[in-house]
Amino acid sequence: MAKSSRTIGSIAVALVFMLTLIGPASAATSESLAGLKSVKAIFDVRAASAKSAAMQLKLIHDTYKDRGIRAVSKKPSFVVAFMGPSVKLISGNRQGFSMEDQKSMDEIAQTVQAMAKDGIKLEVCDFAAKVFGVDPASMLPGIKHVPNGWISLIGYQAKGYSIVPVY
Repeated sequence: MAKSSRTIGSIAVALVFMLTLIGPASAATSESLAGLKSVKAIFDVRAASAKSAAMQLKLIHDTYKDRGIRAVSKKPSFVVAFMGPSVKLISGNRQGFSMEDQKSMDEIAQTVQAMAKDGIKLEVCDFAAKVFGVDPASMLPGIKHVPNGWISLIGYQAKGYSIVPVY
């Protein structure tokens, strides 16, 4: 019985410690979002590494679903703009990529599909696709083609979107 009480006591102490750690993070998030009426962001994705891009896209998606963001805006407005070398990572053409990169590209494809389903707008810069030798027709479904990604960044920023670099 004494061992059981110590176990319960240890669990209680651990929970209090965890809540202490979580509390300040939640307060900081609430403070940064305080007073906002909406959340609008465009993510400027230029990551060249498949592994890094897969992780960053998951983080963008998790941010979209974050409780703090949702407390401000039930449906935040997020745009993901693929430019630069990242256009190679959203192509169905896997030639020249290692098996590890191809696995990360599978994760990217799954995340892109989930983002599109959740209402996140996705764009690819056709200028970058041309520069990096990527056939625009090989891009993952659900991604809108724009002639110049910088014009998208300019337009969305003029409409009040925060630009978040993802390099």
